[in-house]
Amino acid sequence: MRIDIMTLFPEYVDAILSESIIGRARRAGKLDIRTHNIRDYSEDKHRRVDDTPYGGGRGMLMAAPPIWSCYNAVAESINADKPEEERTKPYLIYMSPRGRTFNQTIAKELAAKDNFVLLCGHYEGIDERVIEEIVDEEMSVGDYVLTGGELPACIIADAVGRLCDGVLTLPECFEKESFEDELLEYPQYTRPPVWMNREVPEVLLSGHHANIEKWRREKSLELTKERRPDLLEKNQSIPK
Repeated sequence: MRIDIMTLFPEYVDAILSESIIGRARRAGKLDIRTHNIRDYSEDKHRRVDDTPYGGGRGMLMAAPPIWSCYNAVAESINADKPEEERTKPYLIYMSPRGRTFNQTIAKELAAKDNFVLLCGHYEGIDERVIEEIVDEEMSVGDYVLTGGELPACIIADAVGRLCDGVLTLPECFEKESFEDELLEYPQYTRPPVWMNREVPEVLLSGHHANIEKWRREKSLELTKERRPDLLEKNQSIPK
């Protein structure tokens, strides 16, 4: 899996995605994440990439030419070793609060691709013509506004990257997680068995695997019904 991230702050993105599981996967060659500084493609002598919006308004807007040039360089890199007839347009996702809301289902869809590109906006966003010309999809990570698209891009890269072959040690690592079956994950406990007068549920200490699985399923249903009833509505096959 190759993920390319177009940004004004590559060091920021690399700092996050160089740690923990994703960082180890990158160093082991199991995950190829590359950052690209959009400023490097500015033709302005001061490496300027923004300008005032037509029609007035507050703030600055990222201009089309540097983004276009950066994307073309990324596309050329992705297709470099392919014969002309096998070259394709890399799937480009623009981080935007007006886009489709990212979730685990989308993470699985993206993990099935060979590669995709994430575009991080900043300031007041990007010239709409870039979206019309090269963006395949706009994507949001929630109903709130951030200072830029870097954190959402890192969220998507992390969520997708961990699903790729060899990144997690065993497939079982994510089989029982929240959202894997439209349910929130059950509560988890570890040593000590008693802490602050709170005891680990007795069933988890019993060694009776069938009862443990039954308890976990019941707790998942209970938590989902309490905190995310919309998930139960989406999947009618789950008993309410």
